[in-house]
Amino acid sequence: MVKLIKQEADSKYIILLAAQAEFALHGLSGARVDSIAVRAGLNKRLIYYYFRSKDQLFLEVLEHAYSEIRRAEQALHLDQIDPVQAVRQLITFTWDYYLDHPEFISLLNSENQSQAAHLKNSKNIQASTSPLIKMIDFVLQKGREKGLFRDGIDPIQLYISIAGICYFYLSNSHTLSTIFAKNLLHPKLKAQRLSHMIDLILGYVLL
Repeated sequence: MVKLIKQEADSKYIILLAAQAEFALHGLSGARVDSIAVRAGLNKRLIYYYFRSKDQLFLEVLEHAYSEIRRAEQALHLDQIDPVQAVRQLITFTWDYYLDHPEFISLLNSENQSQAAHLKNSKNIQASTSPLIKMIDFVLQKGREKGLFRDGIDPIQLYISIAGICYFYLSNSHTLSTIFAKNLLHPKLKAQRLSHMIDLILGYVLL
């Protein structure tokens, strides 16, 4: 029985990874269950057995992607370090994570095109985000108590701003590189971008 449960868990994980790659490459509408089955090396019927439909599979891929970034954010332990350094680290982490996981950006693009139709059916997504916001709120409070941060900073708005300035640059890097005739993904320009984002956010939160 234990062996069977492990086999099922392994099969589901293999399918999730294969589906993530397919959805990231082709989007929700362009992805094919047949192609996911080939990537996974499993029978297509097994995919429907575990996930029922392509939309349900996409939702679980999204939930998995969000759980991965949330787990990594919690591992930063921002509430245990200097608040200014915590903000720096959150910006740097978010930037590096998006760079290292371009599939995450692609999945978010697809879901936004669907007007979050899948995430609206998730029972886990809001609960998984709550600890992050609480941690940021704690960092902000700690910064205020030390006389470093100004009052009135909303932790949700701050996180959206950090995610937004990282996300936009990378999700639009091809068009922006063409418009400005620069390879914005060149290591030197990526380093400049990170420095700029840190200065921008700290300029807002610091007194």
